[in-house]
Amino acid sequence: MVPTVQAAAQMWNSQSHYSEGLKDIRDDNGKYGFIDETGKVVIPCKWRNAWSFSEGMARVEDDNGKRGFIDKKGKLVIPCKWKDAESFSEGLAIVEDDSWKYGFIDKKGKVVSPCKWKRAYHFSEGLAAVQDNNGKWGFINKTGKVVIPCKWKSAMYFSEGLADVADDNGKEGFIDKTGKVVIPCKWEEAGFFHDGLAPVKDDNGKYGFIDKTGKLVIPCKWKDTWGFSSNGLASVQDDNGVLWHKIDKTGKIVISGLSSPFD
Repeated sequence: MVPTVQAAAQMWNSQSHYSEGLKDIRDDNGKYGFIDETGKVVIPCKWRNAWSFSEGMARVEDDNGKRGFIDKKGKLVIPCKWKDAESFSEGLAIVEDDSWKYGFIDKKGKVVSPCKWKRAYHFSEGLAAVQDNNGKWGFINKTGKVVIPCKWKSAMYFSEGLADVADDNGKEGFIDKTGKVVIPCKWEEAGFFHDGLAPVKDDNGKYGFIDKTGKLVIPCKWKDTWGFSSNGLASVQDDNGVLWHKIDKTGKIVISGLSSPFD
C-alpha cells in the first residue's frame, strides 16, 4: 500500500519520506511532484515518477519512461534520456543506457564513466564497485579509471577504508583501497564496518563481529544482526528467531527481549 501524507488540507499519495526538505507526492492523475515541509506544492505534479532528493537533485521519469534529474526549483537540469538512473552520491550518479549497461554522470549531466559496466554501485569514499562483462567485480575512481582490477566474485561499498569482497569460492573478506586483502576471505557473509566493527557470518550460519585487523571480537553466536548503529549498539537475534537484543561493542547485552531490531 502506498502511504499517504496529509498537508495543507490535502491528502497526497507518497512513496517516500522528506529528504532535504522536500517530499515526493502523487496526484489523482498519477503524476508526481514535490511538497515542502509546510505542505506547499513547490514542484508541480507533472512527472510519471519521481524519487527523493539527494545532493540537491531528484530523479524523475517522463511520459516516455526515460529518466533525468531536476533541481529543487523543479528545473530539469539533466534531460530525461536514460533507461534508468540512481540518486547522486559523492557528486556522481549511476545511469543505464538502452544497451543495459551502466556508467556514471556528474551533476551537469556529463558522462564521466561510459556505460560499459554490467552492474555498478554508487560511490563511497571516492570509489565505486563495478562488474565487467565477465561477471567479475572491481573498483573505479571518479574519473572512471579502474584502480582495483575486476577479479572478485562480488564486491560492495567502501566503509571506513575497507570493502567487502568475495572470492571465487563465495567466501567473503575485506580489501583496502589499494586492492590489498587485509582480512582473508573466509566468511560466509560480511557487512560494513561501523565504528571499527563489521558483522560476519561463520560456516555454522551464526553472526559475530570482527575488528579491522580481522580479529573476532564478538563471538559468532547470533542468528541474525543489523550491525552497529550510531548509538554504539548492535541489534542481534537469538536462536529462537523471535527475540532481538541490543549489544555493546564488548558483546554484552544491554537491552533484551525486543520484538524487532528497530525497537
